[in-house]
Amino acid sequence: MEITSESIIALLKIIAIDIVLSGDNAIVIAMATKGLPKHQQNKAIFIGTGGAVVLRILFAILIVYLLQIPYVHLIGGALLLWIAYHVLVDDEPEANIKSSGTMMKAVGTIIVADAVMSLDNVVAVAGAAHGHVGMIALGVAISIPIMIFGSKLIVRVLEKHPWIAYIGAGILAWTAGEMITGDAFVINLFNLHHGAFMYAIMAGITIATLLTGYLKNNKAV
Repeated sequence: MEITSESIIALLKIIAIDIVLSGDNAIVIAMATKGLPKHQQNKAIFIGTGGAVVLRILFAILIVYLLQIPYVHLIGGALLLWIAYHVLVDDEPEANIKSSGTMMKAVGTIIVADAVMSLDNVVAVAGAAHGHVGMIALGVAISIPIMIFGSKLIVRVLEKHPWIAYIGAGILAWTAGEMITGDAFVINLFNLHHGAFMYAIMAGITIATLLTGYLKNNKAV
C-alpha cells in the first residue's frame, strides 16, 4: 500500500470515525466483563475484542466490494448521513447488556454485541477507505485499542466538550458527501465532472447536516 497524503488522510478519518462511533461498544465491553474475576477481565476483553475486530474487518471488506455495485454508493452515503445526524442527536434507547458470569459468555457477548452495534462503524469506515482493504485493517487495528483503553477518557472529554461531537459528525457527513457524489448515477445525472462543484456539494451536505443537528439539539426543529 503506497503511502500518500490521500492515504494518510483516509487513515486519520477511519481512526476518528471509529473513536467517535465506538462509545457504546466500549460500554458493552465494560458491562459484559464487570461480573468476572479481576484476573479474567483483561483476558475476556482481549479475546472478545480480537474476535470483534476480525468481524469488523470482514464486514467492511464485504461492503467495499458491495460499493462497486451501481447506486450502492448513493444508498451508503444516505445511510451515513443518517448516522452523522444521530451522532449529534442521540435519541436512541441505551443498550441493556447484562454482566456475564463466565469468561466465554463475556467473550461471546462482546463479539455479538459489537457485530450488531457496529453497522454504522463499518459503513463509515468502508466509505472513508475508498476501496483500500489494507487501509481498513490498519485503521481498525489502530483505533480499536485506543477505544478500549481510552474509552473512559474519550467519554469524559465528549461530556466536557460537546462540540467535539460536531467534528466527528462533520467527518461522517463529508465522507457521506464523497460517497454520494462518487456514485456513477449521481455523476451522470448532475454532470459532476468538475472538482470544485463536487466539493461545493460535499460542503453543502456537511453544513446542512451539522446545522440540522444543532437546531434539533436546541429544540428549534
